[in-house]
Amino acid sequence: MSDFGPAAQRQKTLKTRINCSGVGLHSGRRVTMTIGPAAVDSGIRFQRTDPAGQDAVIPARWDHVVDTRLCTVIGNGDGINVGTVEHLMAAFAGLGVDNATVEIGGPEVPIMDGSADAFVFLIECAGVVEQSAPAKRIRILKTVTVGDGKGAMVTLTPAAYSGLDFALDFANPAVGRQEKSIHIAADSFKRELARARTFGFAEEVEMLRKAGLARGGSMDNAIVIGADRVLNREGLRFGDEFVRHKMLDALGDIYLAGAMIEGRFSGTRSGHALNNQLLRALFADSEAWTIVEVPTIVADWHDAEIQQATA
Repeated sequence: MSDFGPAAQRQKTLKTRINCSGVGLHSGRRVTMTIGPAAVDSGIRFQRTDPAGQDAVIPARWDHVVDTRLCTVIGNGDGINVGTVEHLMAAFAGLGVDNATVEIGGPEVPIMDGSADAFVFLIECAGVVEQSAPAKRIRILKTVTVGDGKGAMVTLTPAAYSGLDFALDFANPAVGRQEKSIHIAADSFKRELARARTFGFAEEVEMLRKAGLARGGSMDNAIVIGADRVLNREGLRFGDEFVRHKMLDALGDIYLAGAMIEGRFSGTRSGHALNNQLLRALFADSEAWTIVEVPTIVADWHDAEIQQATA
């Protein structure tokens, strides 16, 4: 029995399997992917289905992260990896999917339109169903902070809900300084974060491609920023789309904790590397966290806490 009493929310998985295909942002390779149901307490797991992947199964967890250059890459420890998992992981987190299988025919999750919107659509088309076991959360018990010594910092602090704060600051006037806060629920995730696209600077494209990155990038799947303006013909989806996308990335990265975090994530000019370092610091301190079941009344007390915090 949980500390909230016997009535707990149930774990969720997908009702059926659903397929998609697309291009990897960094590899430039076209890949097919199938997401589908998984057993209770199995979490999110990726399985490479192409010959080079040797049917390797990779748990989507912080301790399987092997690279954080411009995206988050997980691996099985034997050189079989899956990259750019953060947008799909954010969709699972935002829609409350605890357990799922992701069969993927290549080394990178397709970038789709550069946001999580297509993955939200796929998950909702497949349907989400409750399972027989209580849902669990990782409750933050004390503040954990990691920084790079150059102004970038990430923090987890205790809170009675799952929330994100983020601030970024770029010299480029098309981006500038942006700040945003949100508490995570399916409706707020879909409305505020899911459609926010990845972004990059035109001046860096050639450098990235020489490094073997961004080979599949285009204005169809990323916001491209010039010297002083956004180069995409259709412009931005949100006036502050840049900070929203950083929050989307952060949500996907911290869902690699293995469950939703009950606490507040705050990021300043941070990225995938610090997000992963934060989880490593959290789990290195057994007094900083505990696992709890989620009560069925979670929405009510989340709303109360949010109103109190923002009053």
